[in-house]
Amino acid sequence: PQFYAWAPGRVNLIGEHIDYCGYSVLPMAIEQNILAAVSVNNSGTIQLANTNPQYKDYTVSCSEDIAIDRDNPKWHFYFLCGVKGIQEKFRIAPLAGMSCVVDGIIPPSSGLSSSSALVCCAGLVTMEANQKTLSKVAVAEICAKCERYIGTEGGGMDQSISFLAEKGTAKLIEFQPLRATDVKLPNGAVFVISNCCVEMNKAASSHYNIRVVECRIATKMLAQARGLDSSRLLKLAQVQTELKASLEDMLTLVDEVLHPEPYSREEICKVLGITSEQFSTELLSANTQHVTHFKLYQRAKHVYGEAARVLQFKSVCDSEPAESITLLGDLMNQSHASCRDLYECSCSELDQLVQISLWYCLSFKCSLWSV
Repeated sequence: PQFYAWAPGRVNLIGEHIDYCGYSVLPMAIEQNILAAVSVNNSGTIQLANTNPQYKDYTVSCSEDIAIDRDNPKWHFYFLCGVKGIQEKFRIAPLAGMSCVVDGIIPPSSGLSSSSALVCCAGLVTMEANQKTLSKVAVAEICAKCERYIGTEGGGMDQSISFLAEKGTAKLIEFQPLRATDVKLPNGAVFVISNCCVEMNKAASSHYNIRVVECRIATKMLAQARGLDSSRLLKLAQVQTELKASLEDMLTLVDEVLHPEPYSREEICKVLGITSEQFSTELLSANTQHVTHFKLYQRAKHVYGEAARVLQFKSVCDSEPAESITLLGDLMNQSHASCRDLYECSCSELDQLVQISLWYCLSFKCSLWSV
């Protein structure tokens, strides 16, 4: 190989599923990573191989438009997302030929962002092979956008921490503009990252994008209720900004405006004054066209509550009270409960793992940090 590139996975301490709503998150990178060994050549092709025989080799021409099959989210399409993002940024035609062997020790579909690390690694590889440079912030933003070619409507946390992480600190990741702030964690705190062994491939199902869509619709409904121009608002954070309200105010607004029962398409269209066709084309994504009912109240309650917990978490870390580990553990437990009950992005196996951890911590007088 002429060079190597690698990108780490991540664990999100707090701030689950709120980056795509415009809110800050608080992750840290982990040692597990995606690694690529690369040689540049004149073959006119990009040749991809994986050390895991489960993932088949793939070759694509450098002179053709890179096509990403979002209906068939194979590993090589994630890699090609990163290639395509850099190609479009610099308008590279044709791309340099290269042979890449990819290895990885991030458990796939385990919530540690193996797919985003692969996209980030591919972006680095493509820049180096084509002799281009960018700042870490710029390449993180590109990789966040280009991963959407595979069909997931992510918010940018995974790619941002993969590029902006530093040893020995977590990061508060903020968006618009993208920036990362060091968050010093308490001395003596130990993180145990456990795998419940239930896999979730975000691009292979509609579960992830359904939540994105529900938050988008909730944004429109809240904006409409307060006389805002809902046509230009897509994220729950934008409603808060427009209203100049606190997160506590937004939680109250959710209680006042939205009802806990699922909303039908017909009810949403009536409230927003749009047609069924507009609903499908403007609010739904390609893989959520089949959804008929939407839990807007629960999703908005989670997002605004979780955004508040992120700020509380950072405040505890900054002020370093004597009981900081206990306070942070309580916030993380609240986060898991909200993910389980309001966002419905947990599963019985994970809930059981969390409960076992709680029992263990109570026995040994320590605090749980659930992720």
